[in-house]
Amino acid sequence: MSAKVTIVIPYFQRKPGILSKAVRSVLAQEGGVDWQLIIVDDASPVPARTELEQLLPGNEARIRIVEQPNGGPAAARNKGLDNVPPGTEYVAFIDSDDEWFPQHLMRAVAALDEGYDFYFADLYQLDQTVSGFRRAGRITPEQHRSLQAGEGLHAYEGDMFDQILSGNIIGTSTVAYRFAKFPEQRFRQEFVYAGEDYLFWLELSRRTQRFAFSEWVECTYGPGVNVFAGSGWGTENALIRAHYEIKYKKTLPRLFELNAAQMEANRASVWTLRRSFIAELLHRAAHRRSLKWNVLKKQLRTDPQTFMYAMPLALMIVLKRGMRKAR
Repeated sequence: MSAKVTIVIPYFQRKPGILSKAVRSVLAQEGGVDWQLIIVDDASPVPARTELEQLLPGNEARIRIVEQPNGGPAAARNKGLDNVPPGTEYVAFIDSDDEWFPQHLMRAVAALDEGYDFYFADLYQLDQTVSGFRRAGRITPEQHRSLQAGEGLHAYEGDMFDQILSGNIIGTSTVAYRFAKFPEQRFRQEFVYAGEDYLFWLELSRRTQRFAFSEWVECTYGPGVNVFAGSGWGTENALIRAHYEIKYKKTLPRLFELNAAQMEANRASVWTLRRSFIAELLHRAAHRRSLKWNVLKKQLRTDPQTFMYAMPLALMIVLKRGMRKAR
């Protein structure tokens, strides 16, 4: 069945009860928006059909489950986009461990109906009581023109491409966009853990300047399978995250024409990430932990300079640690 909005949830969770919360938040949307939901079960250890066995009866016409071999969030979102039915005007995303506030979809559609191509909103990140916009301090709603569509809705006025590069403010689970205008747009599946969403936004920002946003908090992030939430210093995911972030940063100049300031910031960011990668290797070696050889091989292919500069970077890290201890 076609609907004005198709909602896509990529799903992979190891604990029960997570997906059902996200779906209940979709079912609770206000405003009478015509929507349908596609859940892409990415070979989740807790199957989507099991998770939703109490919610599917009575909602079969609006909720569709698509199953695929595990491919990561980008592949799952693409599978959802591949299954968007004809007649869909907008697509909205929500991750399986997040929850929408009841007015989110209504407000997103109101802004898009005013002629905008892309919508995002403020949110509460995991375990936070201060919103993402306020914590980051990278957007001041009062500096952006208000929309007629509703209170707290604004037209983004500025260079969104540069905004995403320098300090992204777009949360994936708050995004809705005009699918009918960009039906071929897809996530880059080679970026399994970092950057695939940013690249999607960047590519769209090169094709349209019509971005709208809500200063209201419309989503809250929840605990679930998330490489970023579990990738702090010394964790199993730290090397994986650093690898994919370097891959993302090095891809940017190949995909987009960056100005001098953007190129300089990109080079500095790659250098910082290389240092973090080497620091994590030193930490793991010092604590006799596995070095994750598969990640090292991927890093060598992606950025051989990491290993070319390994010795001076390691020496710099050791000296800095020594100076801190001496204090």
